[in-house]
Amino acid sequence: MRGAIRTLIPAVLATAVLAGCSSSAGTDSGTGTDAGKNGDTAPARAAESTAVQKGASLGGAGSACELPVTFDLAADWKPEAVTVEPGSDVAALGEQGSATMVCEIDAKPAGNIGYLRVWMGEGASTTARAALEDFVAGDPNASKAAYEETGTGPVPAAEVVYTVSGALLDEPKTERAFAVATPKGPVVVHLGGLDSQEHEEMLPAYELARKTLKLG
Repeated sequence: MRGAIRTLIPAVLATAVLAGCSSSAGTDSGTGTDAGKNGDTAPARAAESTAVQKGASLGGAGSACELPVTFDLAADWKPEAVTVEPGSDVAALGEQGSATMVCEIDAKPAGNIGYLRVWMGEGASTTARAALEDFVAGDPNASKAAYEETGTGPVPAAEVVYTVSGALLDEPKTERAFAVATPKGPVVVHLGGLDSQEHEEMLPAYELARKTLKLG
């Protein structure tokens, strides 16, 4: 099944009008837990001993995706701006809750199957936690959402880890995202993966983005 999914992913991407994007994210609406209240469900940090080579910075003027935040990418991860055509047949691939995908960072050149995806939420006053809850609630295939108030360097943030199930999966897989509030609306950075093994292998790149994120 793993090989079949690897074959399916490029075919799906080729039919999308989202500048080459597809989407995977998830939620357990109404059943999420607070990691601070339940240590067993706290989002697990990538091992500090796992080194990742830093590549380009993303988000600033002139970068592949201009964003209200900046953060560092792992070496060889390739970013591409995403434009969602409202009302198109595949617009749902670039919409999750009230958030819209604006950037997709491909791990395949670095040797993994998966993406870091950046989404913009609505409302300058929306908190990071509220943005994550809304984002997670946009996918009916996820469960066991665990939230944690955290930080991305000096920037207050929220993070969620959850489980996604589906007909094309051999078994449930782990996904996660963090969010920060900005004057232009909340930013959600999501890490999926072909399966939980791929997800774990990509965690250092996710942690690099989370720890180096800055506003503006």
